Amino acid sequence: MKPTLVVLAAGMGSRYGGLKQLDQVGPSGETIIDYSIFDAIRAGFGKVVFVIRRDLEDAFKTAVGARYENRIAVAYAFQQLELLPAGFRVPEGREKPWGTGHAVYAAKDLIHEPFAVINGDDFYGRNGFQLLADYLRQTTAGVKANFCMCGFILRNTLSDHGSVCRGVCEVNTAGYLTRVVENTRIERNGTAARSFPEDGRVIDFTGNEIVSMNMWGFTPQLFDYLENLFAEFLTERGREMKSEFFIPTAADTLIKRDKAAVKVLTSTDKWFGITYREDKPAVEASISKLVKQGIYPDKLF
Repeated sequence: MKPTLVVLAAGMGSRYGGLKQLDQVGPSGETIIDYSIFDAIRAGFGKVVFVIRRDLEDAFKTAVGARYENRIAVAYAFQQLELLPAGFRVPEGREKPWGTGHAVYAAKDLIHEPFAVINGDDFYGRNGFQLLADYLRQTTAGVKANFCMCGFILRNTLSDHGSVCRGVCEVNTAGYLTRVVENTRIERNGTAARSFPEDGRVIDFTGNEIVSMNMWGFTPQLFDYLENLFAEFLTERGREMKSEFFIPTAADTLIKRDKAAVKVLTSTDKWFGITYREDKPAVEASISKLVKQGIYPDKLF
């Protein structure tokens, strides 16, 4: 069975022209999402599920989804604030969505096969999609859920124009994730990196560390746990106006409770993101180089 790709795109606003998710970065006007779908198709994914806002349905389908409907099966899930487990209500005054874990929860009725989850505005490269597809095709259900994540080498994820936040992965000798430690204000330091957390410390990194860029692989077993984990989150933090339920947090909890094992797959590709406006020319130049190397065609679709 071909795996499904879940693209988290509910953060896209209504004014497409100014959004980095739809900035043209390829030689023929391609967006970052275009490259993700292209890489997913050639890696063997059989369906893409876009998680979007209900109020953007028509505009998103016209501007984005329609480009792929003759190339891969396309479906849509809607991350709505009121989509909650039984017994919970949206607190008065809450406007912010509930985070990436809630976005995946919104797609639960559309997915019955192994699936990958990515951000809509990150360029992951061909290698990551192939690693996930190959792993998901051979994974089987068990007493303990068998998940994976595609990690990236820290130095390949840094911006030259400011600091970034990264989840640094701790991996055991068997190659499985033990935890993800969030580090803020990480800056490039030659071929290495350095973090300046708000407590005044300075943390040095070699640059070889594996970091999470929200590129995960799951089986439908995730949904057996996700509703309860989301309910636990809402019980503890659901009254906060800006609290978020994140996928890495859910994975970390399942690891700690011995309900899941997460195999860490390492991509050698360079991750691209437009964290700062100044990043865009570098992203365009990097993609142009990949086209010249023959990794991508001049025109994707």
